[in-house]
Amino acid sequence: MGRTREAGCVAAGVVIGAGACYCVYRLTWGRDESGKIWNDDNDDEEEESSDIAETGKGAKANAGAGAGARVQGDSKAKAEVGVELKSGPDVKAEAHLKAQSGGGLEAKAKALFSILKEQASARAGRGARLSTISGTRMLAPGLPCPGIRGGGCHPVRNGARAGGRASSKSKGRTRGKSTRTPTTTTSWSVRRGKFNFPYKIDDVLGTNDLQKVLNILERSNDPFTQEVALVTLGNNAAYSFNQNAIRELGGLPIIAKLIKTKDPIIREKAYNALNNLSVNAENQGKIKTYIIQVCDDTMICRLDSAVQMAGLRLLTNMTVTNHYQHLLSYSFPDLFALLFLGNYFTKVQIMKLIINFTENPAMTRELVSCKVPSELISLFNKEWDREILLNILTLFENINDNIKNEGLASSRKEFSRSSLFFLFKESGVCVKKIKALANHSDLVVKVKVLKVLTKL
Repeated sequence: MGRTREAGCVAAGVVIGAGACYCVYRLTWGRDESGKIWNDDNDDEEEESSDIAETGKGAKANAGAGAGARVQGDSKAKAEVGVELKSGPDVKAEAHLKAQSGGGLEAKAKALFSILKEQASARAGRGARLSTISGTRMLAPGLPCPGIRGGGCHPVRNGARAGGRASSKSKGRTRGKSTRTPTTTTSWSVRRGKFNFPYKIDDVLGTNDLQKVLNILERSNDPFTQEVALVTLGNNAAYSFNQNAIRELGGLPIIAKLIKTKDPIIREKAYNALNNLSVNAENQGKIKTYIIQVCDDTMICRLDSAVQMAGLRLLTNMTVTNHYQHLLSYSFPDLFALLFLGNYFTKVQIMKLIINFTENPAMTRELVSCKVPSELISLFNKEWDREILLNILTLFENINDNIKNEGLASSRKEFSRSSLFFLFKESGVCVKKIKALANHSDLVVKVKVLKVLTKL
């Protein structure tokens, strides 16, 4: 008697558990199925209900000598069903009624299984109707925003993933036509407002696209948008055909306007864009208007900062030719002071800039008459690497040649003891330092030293 009861309880628990798992499956994986699929399932339910009826008859026919034990087992199963399904009173009631008419544990379990399946079907139907009525549209988080090159926005609806899984699980079933209403695209404008730059920074753009980027840069006050636009224009300015296009589209004043901003990052990107554009001779004629402002900002900004390096590179490009060097002659003392105070990279960039001036004999007098710190002589020490030594030796060689060619050696009284002329020509300290480099371990430096010494 006890074993029969235990067997009945175990069977009821297994069947109830299987039913619950199936409900979870239908709720999570089958929610997005169309109404026809559920109609097909209803047909299967009718077949199962007929099987339940037949099973109930068989159970009644088999009720014989063990009727008392069966009744006790049935009452125990009813109690457990009532405990397990507290959250669904309607399901419990229907299961109780069907179980009484069924006449056996198997019949009761199948009846309960059928009720749970119907309830899951009803819930899934309500969920599908709600998603159809709401019609909300959102952007997939992993996709590019509207207008970004390389792919447009692909809208997805709520529950799209669940629908895709359900369709993959429902092979062989017939799907009806979708009854969902078309949705609007109002959410796209919101997303476009959050990220409205239409190109990648490394895209090579045509004239029309460059015009769009310039329009964005001119109208936007967002620092991030300005930075991306400037980087995009700077990268495109590395190509000669786009250097002319940006100038013809009126892009130089738009870019140059941002060198007045207080944001150092924006100023740096603007300098970089103008630096690439300044390779073009016609562009230099436009950029010269801003060269004094760039020079002043470069001298007073934070030492060794990125914006200072960008400004120095722009000034170096603008002084490759002799056309605009006279505009910067007032900054010579500041450049030599920065040469002494700056770090390694600042020193290298400033020496490249000063070498441009030394290659123009017309700038020699102004250059050698400026005041320089006496500590500048430390750049001739052998502890420096090849690049520093080669640059300072080239600077000395060019100035020495220009002093000879311009006949300035005879007018030494015009220059003060703190001038570059006195440091390089009259003190004799530089010559001693250069002779000490004749035994340098680097062969290239040694050759350069010998070349300079032969000209003395």
